[in-house]
Amino acid sequence: MKGREIQSIRNIGIMAHIDAGKTTTTERILFYTGKNYKIGEVHDGTATMDWMIQEQERGITITSAATTCSWANHIINIIDTPGHVDFTIEVERSLRVLDGAVGVFCAVGGVEPQSETVWTQGDRYKVPRIAFINKMDRTGADFLSVISEIREKLGKKAAAIQMPIGTEENFKGLVDLINLKALEWSDESNGEKFTQRELSQDELQEAKLYRDELLEHLADYDDNLADRYLNGEEISAAEIDKAIRKATIHNGFIPVLCGSAFKNKGVQPLLDAVVKYLPSPLDIGATKAHDAKDFETIVERNPSDDEPFSGLAFKIASDPFVGRITYLRIYSGVLKTGQQVYNPLEKKKERINKLLQMHANKRTEIEEAGAGDIVAISGLKFTTTGQTLCLDHKPIIFDLMEFPETVISVAIEPKTNADEEKLQTTLEYLKIEDPSFTFRNNKETGQLLIFGMGELHLEIICDRLAREFKVGVNVGSPQVSYRESITGTASAEQTVNREIQGKNQFGHVSLSVEPLEDSSEIQVEFGKKERGIPEDIFDAIKKSIHDSAPGGALAGYPFIGIKVKINEVKFSETDSNEVAYVIAASQAFKEACTKAGIVLMEPLMALEVTTPSDFSGDVIADVNAKRGQILGIEPKSGKDVVKAEVPLSGMFGYSTQIRSKTQGRASFTLTFKRYEKMALREAKEVLAKRGIVL
Repeated sequence: MKGREIQSIRNIGIMAHIDAGKTTTTERILFYTGKNYKIGEVHDGTATMDWMIQEQERGITITSAATTCSWANHIINIIDTPGHVDFTIEVERSLRVLDGAVGVFCAVGGVEPQSETVWTQGDRYKVPRIAFINKMDRTGADFLSVISEIREKLGKKAAAIQMPIGTEENFKGLVDLINLKALEWSDESNGEKFTQRELSQDELQEAKLYRDELLEHLADYDDNLADRYLNGEEISAAEIDKAIRKATIHNGFIPVLCGSAFKNKGVQPLLDAVVKYLPSPLDIGATKAHDAKDFETIVERNPSDDEPFSGLAFKIASDPFVGRITYLRIYSGVLKTGQQVYNPLEKKKERINKLLQMHANKRTEIEEAGAGDIVAISGLKFTTTGQTLCLDHKPIIFDLMEFPETVISVAIEPKTNADEEKLQTTLEYLKIEDPSFTFRNNKETGQLLIFGMGELHLEIICDRLAREFKVGVNVGSPQVSYRESITGTASAEQTVNREIQGKNQFGHVSLSVEPLEDSSEIQVEFGKKERGIPEDIFDAIKKSIHDSAPGGALAGYPFIGIKVKINEVKFSETDSNEVAYVIAASQAFKEACTKAGIVLMEPLMALEVTTPSDFSGDVIADVNAKRGQILGIEPKSGKDVVKAEVPLSGMFGYSTQIRSKTQGRASFTLTFKRYEKMALREAKEVLAKRGIVL
């Protein structure tokens, strides 16, 4: 395509723990690349990438926002991701389509819990990363300590390619360890102007020590460089850059940079590092996919405009001017406005009404896009998050995304009849937009329940219902989203043999169930499949069990962690019908689970509280009172970090409680860890509230 080279494209994400400075860093990138003519600030509610009113009010990122800018003749597509655990799905789906990422760390907080979460997600998708240690101007900033934490907590080989000049209020620049130069920023020019100078003798001596440490790390990935370094030969800056790029792209090494985005220091070298060390689509190479006609067959799509078109839809959003838009990463080929594409999972053709290049919530129409590009499309009717678009005569399916468990719910009801008519449609749309959100009617209570990742997640959903979609709802108190499982093994069989709509329907299913430890799945496997039974019958039985699992058998909570084996399927040539097998399988499944003994499962959360040492005892006592288990206490930056596991049921309103107990001086993170069996006493209390006696 004209004016565009694939090797000059960088698709990157900015990711970190909440309040590490991701959005502030992104705002500076947009300013220095000329994308924005002024700097937006998170605390003023003027940050370009935090465009939602809910983000501006709370000063946090809620939805991943995409933009495109250019630096050193390279195109940089950036996705700024949230740092709050309730919106981790935004990080998940962004990393799925990115080629590289910048991990931002607070120079005081270091590697915080959500940092570990997003880096684990990055590992899952094998995304090469560089680290930017931000907030070097803050009291307590410790550059080398954060590097140690990256090595220890994240298990990464990391080394500095820069060293700070001064720390805390005296931070004024950095030492470039590769070129052995000092860079210093003036406070008068919004960071646009900086000076480069030679190092003093003391600075040079210290810089060479850290440069040697960097070379020792790189020697593990470059034999030629290792030999020359061991022989005492001088290694040029260009050779070091080449070695860093090679090690970073192969996910073996993390180059570490430093700066203060808020004070406008260190961002331009970060942009240089993005261009130098993070991969282009060509460096990533071919993307594997499944042949849509034969799922077991693996095919590849190379990042080339000459290949057949293929792309992955990774996000759905609403736009007040163009309606529903779908964010797409193009892996191969060219996509043009007006073109028809194919969704092999839905078996539907889609038409590209408009191609858009996004800048947060602003958009520019473009005529075409090619391999490596990230764009938005308007006009798609059937495609949802994680689905593949391709050509109908070359159908492929990229690996599907995994979405996290919802652990919390609230009951909502429409305020008026007009709201009731709009509510169902709006919730359906929000579910398409956000795969970590769902809703269903509780058959026992008649309530409409919405499910999400945490209190803030559901608070934002309800706020959007009122403001964005103009749907009035009354909202109940947050509730724990429990699960049901089984304690033993059991078998059951059911036969359906009755007349339905004037035709006899026959189906017989015999099955057994057993617990599936440390899993939230419902696995269905078949024993010996009898010849002569159509495959559609087996598909119907499997689907029936998966469809029955969300309803549970005790209190209406979804089943998890069960292995189902279909032992026997009886078939009649004349009367057998899929409907009969659906009914028989569902009834047999629930009967077998009841015989096996149903147990209530509750979400267990990983809690990490950072508190002044004076209040550690109160924090620990409070965790114990909530049925929590203390895992350890670590000193960090003059404070104590209390790590614990605690049931979610005791954590509602914890932010207010912890402020009260620590005079507002503690902070905490709460992340879902696993589902665990409830003790009999607590289970009885939960069920008693629903009128169920255990």
